[in-house]
Amino acid sequence: MTTTAVLLIAILVVIIVVVIRFIRHQRLLKLRAHLMREAMRNHDFTFRLPCKGLFSGERALQEALNDLGTDISRLVAQNEVESWERLTRVLTHEIMNATTPISSITQAYMNSPQIKGTPYEKGIRTIHDTCAGLASFVDSYRKLTQLQEPVPTDVNLPEFINGIQNLYAQLNWQTSLPHSLVIHTDENLLRQVVINLVKNAIEAGAQSVDVRWNDALFISNDGSPIPAEVRREIFIPFFTTKQTGSGIGLSLSRQIMMRQGGDLTLAEHPVSGFHTTFILHF
Repeated sequence: MTTTAVLLIAILVVIIVVVIRFIRHQRLLKLRAHLMREAMRNHDFTFRLPCKGLFSGERALQEALNDLGTDISRLVAQNEVESWERLTRVLTHEIMNATTPISSITQAYMNSPQIKGTPYEKGIRTIHDTCAGLASFVDSYRKLTQLQEPVPTDVNLPEFINGIQNLYAQLNWQTSLPHSLVIHTDENLLRQVVINLVKNAIEAGAQSVDVRWNDALFISNDGSPIPAEVRREIFIPFFTTKQTGSGIGLSLSRQIMMRQGGDLTLAEHPVSGFHTTFILHF
């Protein structure tokens, strides 16, 4: 076989390999497009597809799309929070407008000598107590619309978490935080968020809590895992799986974080060794 023939065969082999790899690469890009399209159809904007194996331009585009998905997710969450806040404000206002006069009238009747000691007193008292209970119930939801304005300061995160640990010494705490890590946030509001997460963990039967930092604050627990069918609903106001729950803890916590330009999310995959992981973005 001549040198020319060998060279031609080598060139042909190289061309075939390049074509095969090109076809595979195009199929990979089509699969990525399909996955992203399905994620958007399902309103799942948390998708992040890997950039490995892409050319530099494709890698930059994929990174931009990943960041875009994160930005859309935050905008959707912000819109949901604002919508629920407006709805809650209207509902609490209307309910209080309806119950206040009923409470006042029944109180006046109970103080009347003509009612005291009669069969009507018990019924009127029941109406009054029901109104008082409803007013107290509604007042708890006003927290969603009456948050204080954040006053950010420099907070040493390890020292802050240590203070939370002292409040819940019955738990087994695992912390992995840079010793001098300082974040700029409202300390009182952050304390409310973290305490809400810890209380929820305890109510779920958690014995251990893990706190670590990786460009965000990860708080994990080994309590009962959150069922897959309710994962998207847990931040909706009034939604709860507990018989005595108010359904505002997680919603309020997320609103606190978003008011400071951050977010509170549920990790798709919890930290290894734990059942649930929440991520606080600052």
